[in-house]
Amino acid sequence: MLTNLLLAALITEPGAQLQKASEAGGSEGPVWDRVDSLYFTGRGRIFRLDASGKTHIFRENAGANGLYFDKEGRLVVCESASRRITRTEKDGTITVLAENYEGKKFNSPNDITMDSKGRIYFSDPRYGNRQNMEMDVEGVYRIDAPGKVTRVLSRAQVDRPNGLLVTPDDKYLYVADNNNNNTGAARKLWRFTLNTDGYIKANSRKLIHDWGDSRGPDGLEMDTKGRLFVAGGLNKPRPPYETDTKKGGVYVLSPKGKLLEFIPVPLDEVTNVALGGADMRTLYITAGGTVWSIRVKVPGR
Repeated sequence: MLTNLLLAALITEPGAQLQKASEAGGSEGPVWDRVDSLYFTGRGRIFRLDASGKTHIFRENAGANGLYFDKEGRLVVCESASRRITRTEKDGTITVLAENYEGKKFNSPNDITMDSKGRIYFSDPRYGNRQNMEMDVEGVYRIDAPGKVTRVLSRAQVDRPNGLLVTPDDKYLYVADNNNNNTGAARKLWRFTLNTDGYIKANSRKLIHDWGDSRGPDGLEMDTKGRLFVAGGLNKPRPPYETDTKKGGVYVLSPKGKLLEFIPVPLDEVTNVALGGADMRTLYITAGGTVWSIRVKVPGR
């Protein structure tokens, strides 16, 4: 018990409790806009949660999953339903950044991250119905400019990539590999070394954490000390593919994969996380159609 208390003191504020921040239908994509609002996705919409705690509809019929703000404050969106990546300009217009690879439509763009040069990386798995897939690879891609797309990870390196994160120094790409509807498939967090040209260094894959036969990792975030906040696990088993041996919540890991703290979340599915708030010390979590929050000691980057 004492050890658990000491570990908890490293991450969350003393006495911090999980709170409901929005029940508008938050299921994915939380991202802080670096000003005063959290954006998230759910029910086909993109929502905005303002500093007063009120939830607004930012965009209807977006069919979106992962979100990311670039350095110019423009919202980059994984439009999973339309199978493309877009950018919402400051005037509200939509720019299509990528919608196919070698003439074939993407599977279902899921999560997104960027490096310091502004290059966009996104994952392209397919969960659910797979009948209209045009590619047999569920990969990770890099966008250097609108329409200029390169595949950086393929089947040889990842099974079904989900959450992504590039470290602030552009040295590593973390990939949540979560194939949750095949027995014995990957439920792992990998780390790959990035070359300066944006490609993956050969043979650099390193296992950071393994969720075994439970629900694997989904979205992830990093604080200014380099610790990883990873959404994953399951509170009720879903046989035959997923057990509840790893409970649903946020797994706080050291850069090398040591479990520092587990933040339980009562509702399945725990899908994604973001650090935000005026001081960047509020951890937002999407799970069960709800956006949750809890205070942490160290700010996000």
